[in-house]
Amino acid sequence: MATQEQTLKPLTRDEVSKHNKAGDLWIIVDSIVYDLSKFGNLHPGGIGVLLDEEVAGQDATTVFYGLHRSEILQKPQYQRLKIGQIEGEKPIIKHMQPGDLSKVPYGEPTWLTPEFKSPYFKESHRALQKAMRKFVDEVIYPDAQACEESGKRASKEVMEAMAKTNLNAMRLGPGKHLHGRDLFGGVVKGEEFDYFHELVLTQEITRMGARGYGDGLNAGMVIGLPPVLNFGQEPLRSKVVEEVFSGQKVISLAISEAFAGSDVANLRTTATKSEDGKYWTINGTKKWISGGMHSDYFTVGAKTDGGLTAFLVPRGEGVETKQIKTSYSTAAGTAYITFDNVKIPAENMLGPEDGGLLVILSNFNHERWVMCCASARSSRMVVEECLKWAAQREVFGRPLLAQAVIRAKFASMIAKVEAIQAWLESVTYQMNNMTYKEQSRNLAGQIAFLKMQSTRFAGEIADDAVNIFGGRGLTKTGMGKFIEQFQRTQKFDAILGGAEEVLGDLGVRQAMRKMPKDVRL
Repeated sequence: MATQEQTLKPLTRDEVSKHNKAGDLWIIVDSIVYDLSKFGNLHPGGIGVLLDEEVAGQDATTVFYGLHRSEILQKPQYQRLKIGQIEGEKPIIKHMQPGDLSKVPYGEPTWLTPEFKSPYFKESHRALQKAMRKFVDEVIYPDAQACEESGKRASKEVMEAMAKTNLNAMRLGPGKHLHGRDLFGGVVKGEEFDYFHELVLTQEITRMGARGYGDGLNAGMVIGLPPVLNFGQEPLRSKVVEEVFSGQKVISLAISEAFAGSDVANLRTTATKSEDGKYWTINGTKKWISGGMHSDYFTVGAKTDGGLTAFLVPRGEGVETKQIKTSYSTAAGTAYITFDNVKIPAENMLGPEDGGLLVILSNFNHERWVMCCASARSSRMVVEECLKWAAQREVFGRPLLAQAVIRAKFASMIAKVEAIQAWLESVTYQMNNMTYKEQSRNLAGQIAFLKMQSTRFAGEIADDAVNIFGGRGLTKTGMGKFIEQFQRTQKFDAILGGAEEVLGDLGVRQAMRKMPKDVRL
């Protein structure tokens, strides 16, 4: 079957050069000739840009890619402007296709780079990565970009597709909940699914490049459903888990308040037990709840007579959610929640009465580790964007990469993403080879340090990236749109799941508990 390029009319550069005025305007981009005669007045930058002597009737490849992302030309409305191809020439620039791996140096982790080997990743990890890459590119990415801009929640089609592949279940990590399930058409068995598989799918999802949308895309489930899965009472436990896995219902974790964040023990939301012990009444507020606007269920921490207790609260009478606008898209569904005399059955209690602190803290290591996976991949994406830009952007007649000061920035950025990914993979290996109790004893500090360093590096990378892109790195659309979004939103990872200073202190305190008493200088 002939490609469109093969069927385009062959033209010479002399022929194209004659069409260089308003109403009769052709340009060449990467050997393809576009007729902009009718498009000129519709051009967002005005027709004057197109009438420039280096553009009208000329090869405008360098000028075009200095102002536009390559994906623009793949849109149907611009594909229709193609009228020919320069005789004897072929396109040089390769457009990424769904599922493709990046060929930009350090654009992929080393285990996905052909020249490198890894002791951690097996064939099932590679098969899952391949399936996830195509799924994200074809299904999630277009929806993510549209919703990040519009502020709307993820589409029903995406939610159904995620449920169909059992992606929701996989995002909770390894466990019996995956046994017997068909994971992505059988690329990996539920019984073999490990933390490296979860690392793969988390990092592939992050590639959608839409931070607010990402938090609204069932991120609340990753932290809100484990307490139900691990501490819920039957038959409610199985009912809720399957509703969420199947995409019928959405759940979020409602712990943070205006009065207490990392200080979980000082929450003010209360739960009062009825005299007959058959139900509880919840009163209070929760703030900054990711996905709260979309949720049908809330995993809630509340003060009880003897301490703190966790509950599953369904959306219903007395539950009100209000949108909180933060520095990323409202697609995240960040909510302020009010519980006004909300009555729930006693069987909705998660774990023992007054034992909620254990329930809430039980998933903190996993939550923070997931955030490390995402932060590492986001930082790498930014480095890739910067390398592409610096290779094509010309300043003072030379590529931006020819400037020593720019190369020095890249040296620092690349070293940071490689160091964090290597540390992340090392911690992931330990997770695969430790019991839950061993992880709690030995990895809480490691993961705390890893998250602290990941997000600090992300902040430094964001600063360098904006400087490399200049004004484009401050613009929500166009060449630097992912850089602008990253510098605006990377701080979420530094705050959510525990602020950097809190986690650093946690890591040191855990180390001090293991400090031998018989050691001296």
